[in-house]
Amino acid sequence: MNVRRASFIIALALTVAGTAGPAAAQFFPPTQPQQPPPCVKGLMALRDAAVKRGKAVQAAEKHKASAKEACRLLGALARAQAKMLEYAKKNESSCGIPKQIVKQIEVGHANAAKARARVCEVAANPPRPRGPTLSDALGAGIPDSSNIKRGSGTFDTLTGSPLGR
Repeated sequence: MNVRRASFIIALALTVAGTAGPAAAQFFPPTQPQQPPPCVKGLMALRDAAVKRGKAVQAAEKHKASAKEACRLLGALARAQAKMLEYAKKNESSCGIPKQIVKQIEVGHANAAKARARVCEVAANPPRPRGPTLSDALGAGIPDSSNIKRGSGTFDTLTGSPLGR
């Protein structure tokens, strides 16, 4: 039997099953929706935890959180991704997890770890306060309207020669 004839028979059987109603149910039992294996559920739970931590990092970035808080949040994200990566590597063959998914998890974990290292370094070594300006060092105040002298000076030539006075 060639492929064309087999596909025609299957299509005809499905059409009959759809129009025959309850009588066809005894010949073509309804299929159960397939449940994912328990190991996939475990991976999805770990993925959801990592996504939750990632959203917390994005929210902290949006409201300009301190480096210390960002370090803490990135650490939680890196730990969640590490658990997910470990689980994926451990159950790769038994769950049928594709290698490219494991590779994507590895790349995401590496990026989170790098970001955490940079942010935590900044949090551990806060920027030093700036030194005094030249005005502060010389002790002169910044001029404002209360400490400006008005009147004639040495080079005031608008009102006459200062040498002739």
